[in-house]
Amino acid sequence: MNVFQTPLTYLKGVGPNRSKTLASELNIHTYQDLLHLFPNRYIDRTRFHKIAELEQSSAEVQIIGKITDLKKVPQKKGERLVATFVDETGSMELVWFRGIKWIAQQLKPNQEYVAFGRVNWFNSVYSMPHPDLELLVEHEKGFQISMQPIYPSTEKLSNAGISNKVISKMVLELLTSHGNEIAETLSSEIIDQQKLMSLERAVKQIHFPKNSKYLAAAQYRLKFEEFFFIQLQLLANKMKRKQKIKGYPFKIVGESFNSFYKDHLPFPLTNAQKRVVKEIRSDMGSNAQMNRLLQGDVGSGKTIVAVLSMLIAIDNGFQACLMAPTEILAEQHYNAIKELLNAIAIEVRFLSGSTSKAERTSLAEGLKDGSVHILIGTHALIEDTVVFKNLGLAVIDEQHRFGVKQRSKLWRKNQLPPHVLVMTATPIPRTLAMSVYGDLDSSVIDEMPPGRKEIKTVWRSDRNRLKIFAFLKEEIKKGRQIYIVYPLIQESAAMDYKDLMDGYESISRYFPLPDYQISIVHGKMKSEDKAYEMDRFVKGQTQIMVATTVIEVGVNVPNASVMIIESAERFGLSQLHQLRGRVGRGAEQSYCILISGDKLSSDAKTRLETMVRTTDGFEIAEEDLKLRGPGDIMGTQQSGVLQLKIADVVMDKDLLMHARQIASILLKNDPLLSDSNNQPIKNAYNQIVKHKNIWNYIS
Repeated sequence: MNVFQTPLTYLKGVGPNRSKTLASELNIHTYQDLLHLFPNRYIDRTRFHKIAELEQSSAEVQIIGKITDLKKVPQKKGERLVATFVDETGSMELVWFRGIKWIAQQLKPNQEYVAFGRVNWFNSVYSMPHPDLELLVEHEKGFQISMQPIYPSTEKLSNAGISNKVISKMVLELLTSHGNEIAETLSSEIIDQQKLMSLERAVKQIHFPKNSKYLAAAQYRLKFEEFFFIQLQLLANKMKRKQKIKGYPFKIVGESFNSFYKDHLPFPLTNAQKRVVKEIRSDMGSNAQMNRLLQGDVGSGKTIVAVLSMLIAIDNGFQACLMAPTEILAEQHYNAIKELLNAIAIEVRFLSGSTSKAERTSLAEGLKDGSVHILIGTHALIEDTVVFKNLGLAVIDEQHRFGVKQRSKLWRKNQLPPHVLVMTATPIPRTLAMSVYGDLDSSVIDEMPPGRKEIKTVWRSDRNRLKIFAFLKEEIKKGRQIYIVYPLIQESAAMDYKDLMDGYESISRYFPLPDYQISIVHGKMKSEDKAYEMDRFVKGQTQIMVATTVIEVGVNVPNASVMIIESAERFGLSQLHQLRGRVGRGAEQSYCILISGDKLSSDAKTRLETMVRTTDGFEIAEEDLKLRGPGDIMGTQQSGVLQLKIADVVMDKDLLMHARQIASILLKNDPLLSDSNNQPIKNAYNQIVKHKNIWNYIS
């Protein structure tokens, strides 16, 4: 067994209790996990300060001095322990609020100590709460390091006495007893070519760096390694899938596709759409299962591409399905696709949680005998009772809203897995797409249909509300419709509902009946009431739609030309971009007006400025990634998205691309890693797959 898979409880100085606490608080179970608990930062322990030199900066310092006095001071709850600490230049206080009985017994007055900690200035006296204390003689005997590592910590760890010093000692014990057993994981060729530090040295230097130069080299080596093995797994999975997972070869492009393409396309395809259809045709025509990610901004025409792909499946005697995350979005797809395919006798049906029993029975028969060609719906599609005659293509929209298990259920609907087309209108930054979807082929529709005017976006404060309302009246006079959206933040549903209702009341006063009709839609309404209000707006019976973010995806009203986003500072960038995409669907000039309060955080300002500056979804996604980090971007259901130990997809994106390139070259030259030079990579790869598969990093 690999020594680093040993449970942590067996390490000297750990034991069952500490081991249990470290497992629950920092997810550290084995020697390997402890080695990979990398420090957050480092402190220079080479310098000693004099008390007289201290400044009111709350910096961390170390001082040599003696304890001359010790007393317990009563306070509101219990008491605190205060020691007078002196050196030849002055005196200060050391203070403890917890564990004071034990600490008082350990302290030795009039002996020299090294005190390390953060200094406070209070009541004209410097004090150091809960200092790291060590007798000077012990300090001089100990392992001297110039840059002290500071490890991640939690309140529970501190309360259990597992301080930074304790963790440092554990790591030092592990490196002293087993450090020379750290096996190299990369080939000598890659190490030499990339000028990398050895793994053993890098691990030792990341924990206890000799100086900043060694630390930088260690960080580079470990970041490269982390990216390299993630990319190696993604690329190897992709390669294996193409070789092993056979798909149905759709060789025919027949009557359904051709008649729709020639006679029923509502508008000519853009060059980007043509390119993507060609890529999909090529994939589905091979013997391998297609697994393709299709990215395209709101309104770029992904649905038409999906329809053409479905028609290829139908021409080859197969069925297709489209799964969307919400009933509203699934229904919109159903209505749009049914209308598009009406003229060519393709049977399109809908399934969701609210589909009636009678409808489900007739649908089940049509799916089994093949008379239903396309099924569109929510995750109701993956229920075991839904059985296809021969499912050849599964299209998944906004797939980050589905869990891995949910998606994989679709694959099992046939003997051979269907071809898969994953669509998203949330542009994914290139680095994130490479890491999270690195095992998929990727297509991008990076061109908008002709005749679309860019949406004009402005940012206004609450003070401009009356001017904005006057502008809305002008737009309504021209026959246009308006969205007014309020934030919905679940933690504060009551407050959000109040915001929405207050807003609705003031809008109703400014746009009174019978001259103006207003729809209102929010999460507390029954489904049928919501559908009724949306339907009125879609038919043009109401001019204003007041809503929460339930309309973020799903409503397509070409006549709506203005999107007002209230409290815009409370929205994330991608959400603002999605909401803006609800307008600009007709030939008229459209507008997005962001209304915010005056007190904004710097992140909120950056988000609103970005929205005004650009309508490019990919640029917005890159900015969003910088602001929020990968986990948030992919949504909470993608829990575990890139739980990297040391690398960062934003800060280290060039290194990520470089590592992917090196992994790609390696697999091209030695797909089975059978070359003896690549044995260290193969060993490490097998260990990772065995103990921590790629999907532990990526949900």
